[in-house]
Amino acid sequence: MKVLAAVAYDNQPQFTIEELDLTGPGADEILIRIAGVGLCHTDVKALAGGMGVPKPIVLGHEGAGVVEQIGARVKKVKPGDHVVLTYDCCGACAACNGGNPAYCQQTAALNFRDGIPRDTGLFRRISGPPAGEAGAEIRGHFFGQSSFASYAIARERNTIPVRKDAPLEILGVLGCGVQTGAGAIINSFAAKPGDSIAIFGVGPVGLSAVMGGVACGCSEIVAVDVLESRLAMAKDLGATKTILASPQTKASDDLRRLIPAGVNFALDTTGIAQSYLQAIASLTTKGTFGFITIPAGTFEPNLGQVMLGGLNIRGIVQGDSVPDKFIPHLLDLYLAGRLPFDRLVTKYPFRKINDAVEDQAAGKVVKPVFTFPI
Repeated sequence: MKVLAAVAYDNQPQFTIEELDLTGPGADEILIRIAGVGLCHTDVKALAGGMGVPKPIVLGHEGAGVVEQIGARVKKVKPGDHVVLTYDCCGACAACNGGNPAYCQQTAALNFRDGIPRDTGLFRRISGPPAGEAGAEIRGHFFGQSSFASYAIARERNTIPVRKDAPLEILGVLGCGVQTGAGAIINSFAAKPGDSIAIFGVGPVGLSAVMGGVACGCSEIVAVDVLESRLAMAKDLGATKTILASPQTKASDDLRRLIPAGVNFALDTTGIAQSYLQAIASLTTKGTFGFITIPAGTFEPNLGQVMLGGLNIRGIVQGDSVPDKFIPHLLDLYLAGRLPFDRLVTKYPFRKINDAVEDQAAGKVVKPVFTFPI
């Protein structure tokens, strides 16, 4: 079938909007008409050539839409259902069987490297030059969905049915960014009323963590960022204190002037090694530091500080989410007015995808969502 898609090519800094042919779905797959899809920093990194993602490829992994067609063996959803797409997992490894699908042993292969050999869910070029030859294969299956397209192919494990009384076009952000940030606080830290947290970097994931802290009843929620506009939004969303970070000062010193004993939990979303160290230095005794991406630069924590403080350091993937349970829970919180993630969103017509990438990089918007005509 013909679809409109944004293609990432080698050595091209922007997406190319093209009409492609999409194959599928197979017996275990689901065809979804995309209503909206969020832009995540992971998409931008993959566009720039990072993360070992093969090209050319259709990226996109925060899709939401309507089920159009199901394969013969699909039982979870039916045509007409509203769904959110999320990360893929194998469903058979020790992590998946243990209730930890975010740590699936096949994560890299399934989500980044097109690790399932199949003919469905692939794209082919319809036209010829300048971008490539007609009939040439364009990879799909990014995060099991490749939802930077008007239609996507997914599987039952990464297709989550959701209630229909919510704005479908923005719900895709629950499938990665929001569940990562909010989940870090709600699931990974299991924060309780009265706990204190610090969030280093309040972009889309960090602001979702702020909202997660509010939902958990945390008594102190400290937002740390280099942009005053992001700190203002964090304050609006429930942060109790804000710190404007700068190279001339230590954010941990600023935090301890506000909370002398330190915080129970610190989450870093920046991917900067020095920020990680500041987050660790902000912890109280037996506090926990969590991070969601591999840091740039040299990360050498003071092990004496870690040992004597009884500190915990852990990586967090997808907010330790079990999507079938957690995404509907996040949506329930949103509809109850307790997780206003829609305030992060700026909508763009899908064809404006490159404008949105530039606007987000410039700090003009927090979370672009690309919409398709219904």
